[in-house]
Amino acid sequence: MVYVNLLIVIFMIVCALAIGKIKDLIGAVVLFSAYSLMMSILWLLLNSPDVAITEAAIGAGVTSILFFAVISKTKRYEK
Repeated sequence: MVYVNLLIVIFMIVCALAIGKIKDLIGAVVLFSAYSLMMSILWLLLNSPDVAITEAAIGAGVTSILFFAVISKTKRYEK
């Protein structure tokens, strides 16, 4: 079980670093959603189901939908 937690934490660190480096906004939102989903799984493995459900609903659900809505309202300027 410790290895699963360690693997999830490493994945979360990689996602967090990739979010800072990526130039595409949609890609950043997808990575943020994956980060939030892994965070909710980690909370579930740490025996905190109420926090896991909240993280999944707000972090991976509502926040991602709001980010996608805002990105869809912006225009992309390409050369």
